[in-house]
Amino acid sequence: MAKKMNPFDDDEIHEFDQQQQPTTSTTLSSRQRSRSSPIRKRVRIDDGLENSLVINVERPEPEQLAEQQQQQSTSRANIEKNSKNKIIDHLLTVEEVMEKYQTSSVNGLDEREVIQRLERDGLNTFTPPKSKPWYLLFLKEMTSGFALLLWFAGLASFVSFFIEHKKEDAYLGGALIFTVVMTGLFSYYQQMSSSKVFKSFKQMTPQNAFVLRNGRKQEILAEQLVIGDIVYCNAGDRIPADIRIIHSDSMKIDNSSITGESKPLLRTIERSDNENQSYLEATNLAFFSTNCTDGSGIGIIIATGDNTVIGDLASIVSNIGEQTTPIAREISFFVNIITIISLLSGGLFFGLTIYFGQTLFAAFILMIGITVGNVPEGLLPALTVVLTVAAKRMAAKNCMVKHLEAVETLGSTSVICTDKTGTLTQNRMTVEHLWFGTDSYANRNGMLCLDEEENEQIKQRLDWLALKRCSMLCSRAEFLDDNPIIKNRKTLGDASETAIMKFLEESIGSVEQYRQLYPKLAEKPFSSLTKYQYSIHRRNNPNTGLFSNNFLVMKGAPERILEHCKWRVNDEGKTVPIDNSFIMMFEDVYREYGTNGERVLAFCDREYTREEFDEQYQFDGKNLDEIIELENLRFLGLVSMIDPPRPDVRNAVELCRQAGIRVVMITGDHPITAQAIAKMCGIISAVHRGTSIASLRSTTSMINNQRSIVIPGNELEEMSDEDLRSVLDYGEIVFARTSPKQKLRVVEQFQTIGEIVAVTGDGVNDSLALKKADIGIAMGITGSEVSKQAADMILLDDNFATIVTGIEEGRRIFDNLKKTISYILAGNVTTIYPFILYAIIGIPLAISTPTALLIALGTDMVPAISLAYEKCENDIMNIGPRNSKKDRMVDSKLLQRAYLTIGIMISSAAFFSYFISMFFNGYSPLMLIGTQHRWNNHNDTLPRIDFHTSSRYHWNYIQTTFEERKSIQIEAQSAYFAGIIVMQWMDVIVCKTRRVSIFRHGMSNWVLNFSIIFETGLAATFIYTPVLNQVMQTNPVNWPSIVWALPFMFLMFLYEEFRKWIIRRYSSSFFGKELLA
Repeated sequence: MAKKMNPFDDDEIHEFDQQQQPTTSTTLSSRQRSRSSPIRKRVRIDDGLENSLVINVERPEPEQLAEQQQQQSTSRANIEKNSKNKIIDHLLTVEEVMEKYQTSSVNGLDEREVIQRLERDGLNTFTPPKSKPWYLLFLKEMTSGFALLLWFAGLASFVSFFIEHKKEDAYLGGALIFTVVMTGLFSYYQQMSSSKVFKSFKQMTPQNAFVLRNGRKQEILAEQLVIGDIVYCNAGDRIPADIRIIHSDSMKIDNSSITGESKPLLRTIERSDNENQSYLEATNLAFFSTNCTDGSGIGIIIATGDNTVIGDLASIVSNIGEQTTPIAREISFFVNIITIISLLSGGLFFGLTIYFGQTLFAAFILMIGITVGNVPEGLLPALTVVLTVAAKRMAAKNCMVKHLEAVETLGSTSVICTDKTGTLTQNRMTVEHLWFGTDSYANRNGMLCLDEEENEQIKQRLDWLALKRCSMLCSRAEFLDDNPIIKNRKTLGDASETAIMKFLEESIGSVEQYRQLYPKLAEKPFSSLTKYQYSIHRRNNPNTGLFSNNFLVMKGAPERILEHCKWRVNDEGKTVPIDNSFIMMFEDVYREYGTNGERVLAFCDREYTREEFDEQYQFDGKNLDEIIELENLRFLGLVSMIDPPRPDVRNAVELCRQAGIRVVMITGDHPITAQAIAKMCGIISAVHRGTSIASLRSTTSMINNQRSIVIPGNELEEMSDEDLRSVLDYGEIVFARTSPKQKLRVVEQFQTIGEIVAVTGDGVNDSLALKKADIGIAMGITGSEVSKQAADMILLDDNFATIVTGIEEGRRIFDNLKKTISYILAGNVTTIYPFILYAIIGIPLAISTPTALLIALGTDMVPAISLAYEKCENDIMNIGPRNSKKDRMVDSKLLQRAYLTIGIMISSAAFFSYFISMFFNGYSPLMLIGTQHRWNNHNDTLPRIDFHTSSRYHWNYIQTTFEERKSIQIEAQSAYFAGIIVMQWMDVIVCKTRRVSIFRHGMSNWVLNFSIIFETGLAATFIYTPVLNQVMQTNPVNWPSIVWALPFMFLMFLYEEFRKWIIRRYSSSFFGKELLA
């Protein structure tokens, strides 16, 4: 009956186990083998592989290699040196710690001592950083950068209003101040929403804690804890302070938020024998805000509040100032340029006006007009909207931007400092290889061979069945749901055990049902000292269902497992002695897996006879080591696991390389693992055979941009800043076993040499570098709240490839912002030239204040914003990142194009329309020269041509009143405005590209196409609507006045196509570079 119900019947295993597996103790003892076996020397030929090769649930390290481990220990002394209180409690025994903090594990502290320590050390909370009052922050946003220029222009307009009493000047001043206030409010909101890093640290602290005081276990507020308190921690609890463990019942702590370690680590009570070991790597400490994931423990509080490790990080992060983004620097640079142009041009024409005999009052009014005219009023709201549009577009691609300026910063990035787990890799351990008998197999989605028939034959082999049984049973991992997609099932247990369980579930079938066939009688959990775990199981006779025998299954560090084995299973399923040839084979496979960065576990078993343990025997789980002799075990094989790179990472890294961006890995993992993953991801390319993890002293002399290097944290700690900057010259760099402050230091040194640095991170330990970076990128799925608050951007899918998409978007927006600025400046300059001609040759002003405002904040706004939707030009990811000191957003070439070339073309067309309109109303261009005083004189009757009474050969003139001239001027100003609109049709089209022909680029931007229609409709509404004519001081315009602007429009198109052809044809020449704006 049992046999019929057993889908995993392993009669073959039982049969050969009983017949062939020796049970007599003819092998050497463990201690004897450790002295005589060649395994222990040969496995460690390459000491650099030890941490990568000796991997199981806790990355075991052989005790006998303690000396080498000390020499190669990657201590995180950088944090220790900068911590407020250097922690040495991990080097003390439990008794010494008790004496140091004058506490008792039996009674804890009494109330009197608690009160004294609270008065001395304060509450167990973080001290909030000093912050500026909200009104000062708001004032800063209202008076920074471009806002100051708009304030000046607005106030100057009001001054002009109070002098000349023109309502349009008041309208202009009000509009400018409204623009400043609204954009200031928006920026203030953004600033306030991003200054929550410290609050996120406070959210990590637990509310309550269980403590031993006055001999009683009691629950109190965590903030009331003091140094010396005895606290209790269970699975699921958050550690309430920095504690020294004094009791551990399989207690595991998730330190990923502090150290970046990717898996929970077992806690012990033993003191650290290695005096050079960092306290961050000590197994007898647990830190404030980390999580207890398994087991339980008791600890003595050794630090509270600001003096904890996390408190130190919180203090540093909160005091790191906001980094000035590249676009903020560009805007500041642009404001300086515009300010200089405004003041110089205003002063120049003030002097010219005085020189030509104008009054001081008239010169002052003209100076205000030119100064205000130079200010592109619509640029600030346009930039804000353009960046918002880009941010929404990036959000659709899983990049959530917290600060609008970060959109462009990502495009300027020249170095990406990325962590490994979850960003480059899938953050999901997966079985990579299996070795049993003498054959190695790769995991192919649950299959050991692509040929299904051959795969089934392999699964019938006795050596495979034995390894399968051991790996299924020697595990504490469990499934928490029945998701049909096995890899997506939620699990409880260690990452390595989970990976093996999912592989077996996919390869064979239900692990849970299989385990029910072999009930677990007792188990010995994994120990960091022994580096293995084992369990005892009952086996029933498959035919009768009655008790057959008990057996042991065991897994752990490969060399530790091999020490306890005398036998192995060969390819034929027979149990044979282990010999030197097998040991050499074992070493080769083990080294190969380890070199690839894979975690390796070994498996063995042993069958017990009824005489050794009968059916009635009760195993004592606490004393298993005294009952079970781990001798004469049978070696079954190896299973290696890896957190594989994401499928699209390698291509993304290659795209970064093509774009001139260096990708630098900074991880807390072992150098060997880091190097292996870096090679898989393409961060270290295959052609770079000279990758080194040697001492820096032997490699600094060989630095060049074609080599790669892996720097462990202990080597990084010994480097001076100068040495580190030399290392940063390497083309391919990996930093391993780094601490948070080491990561921060790397970022700072990259910035020192002028790089624009993007940093990815998901833990509290990454918050320092995230805040310091030019752009911090947090993980949306696995990221801590602290990292998200410290970052400027959040990857919603935790995928590195998304960063590359963001970089392309950032470069696209930089190009499009240049186009937007060029378009706005070219339109803005048309409001300046009328003042210049008014000052120099004395013609009536060709533009009114309302129409100038309408251009800046109305008709030009939508086309300028539409350029944000323009697609990338073809080569945007095939050129290097821009030089932030040379490749400015607003440079002399852009200003020359806007103010001189395109600006003059637009103004010429507009003036032509203006003069045509004036001529149709009786004033030829020559008649207008020098008439500005008479034109605005209410008592003057300036004559004009009377076309009704004039003949072909003789013109008659009639007198005009001021009101008639004003109406004529308004119509001509409307014609000037219409001419600008016509030219801006073509301007926005030619601004679509900076290099590529418009014929190749196309007109697929339907937002831009619509904007032309919108711009035209808006202008026509204000020109031909009687009600609006009164408000905006416009009059209907004759169509010939507009049509005459069309030739200028086509001239602009021909010029721009010719300019772009030269840029493409002679891109490396002087003219090609100078014409690129």
